[in-house]
Amino acid sequence: MDDSIRNKKLAVIGFPFDENSSYKKGASSAPPLIREAFHCYSSNTWSESGIDIGAESVLFDVGDVDFSVVSDPFDKIEKAVTKLLDQNFFLISLGGDHSITYPIMKAFDKKYPQLSILHFDAHPDLYDELNGNRYSHACPFARIMETCQIQRLVQVGIRTLNKHQREQVERFSVEIIVMKDLAEDFKLIFDTPIYISFDIDVLDPAFAPGVSHYEPGGMSTRQMIDIIQKVQATAIIGADIVEFNPRRDPSGITAMGCAKILKEIAAKMLE
Repeated sequence: MDDSIRNKKLAVIGFPFDENSSYKKGASSAPPLIREAFHCYSSNTWSESGIDIGAESVLFDVGDVDFSVVSDPFDKIEKAVTKLLDQNFFLISLGGDHSITYPIMKAFDKKYPQLSILHFDAHPDLYDELNGNRYSHACPFARIMETCQIQRLVQVGIRTLNKHQREQVERFSVEIIVMKDLAEDFKLIFDTPIYISFDIDVLDPAFAPGVSHYEPGGMSTRQMIDIIQKVQATAIIGADIVEFNPRRDPSGITAMGCAKILKEIAAKMLE
């Protein structure tokens, strides 16, 4: 490892991939725009807890993985994540559609066999298959629960459960806090390390219009930040931010929301 990154604990990597999106493409162009918002002079890189995430000694930005010539994108994602985990980084991945979480978790599963997942989303993404695709962005948590050693899967903000998804919740013993039952004093407590998977459409479209699937009735940005700041776990060792679609974000408000969530999750990981 290069001496300039030897002492850094946190890495960021982009996966500009949206081939498993079921409705609208566009999430593949998100990672550079999240970075641009993160470094935008209209704000700064400090978290609300007082950590400068953009400081030279804190963050190692790997850049984006190139999918232009690749036969197996999931294999490339898993290998890229494994390489960083082998260097003992905590890792935040920027998507891309939500299907990237499956190969990411396959890499984490090898290093952290006692791991729980905290999943923020409007959708549970537990379909066995969607439109004949078992690796759709609507299916990653079904694949993860089938193949990885996950202790708990806790999903927060869900507001689209149908009959099949409810059956999958029972099958995999998923803990769900649906949006209508979310209390103001809500807290999340884990006795294991956790991985946070953050789908930006957990926020109400009023706060994050740059998504492919509008689901009214979601969280405010403030609610989301408060929940992240109150999470209790032995460690937060990884995270992803996915499903930002810049094609539906002409004002840039969703990009700034992603950057804000990036700062607050990173700060919790470094505590």
